[in-house]
Amino acid sequence: MSTVVVSPKFQVVIPRDIRKRNNVKPGQKMQIISFDDRIELIPVYEMSRTRGFLKGYDSVFVRDEEDRA
Repeated sequence: MSTVVVSPKFQVVIPRDIRKRNNVKPGQKMQIISFDDRIELIPVYEMSRTRGFLKGYDSVFVRDEEDRA
């Protein structure tokens, strides 16, 4: 587990091993979420990067009897 220090300008540096593991690049946008007592950074990707991420996903489903009209 890595520890970072918040600067006087409320900035933090993401440790190198975490940047490399998650392929974080300079200028990359991050979404920040506050959840209970945690702060989470989530990388924001272009929609074109998500193309094909459901490849092989079985989209067939069967509705319950009560849901049929």
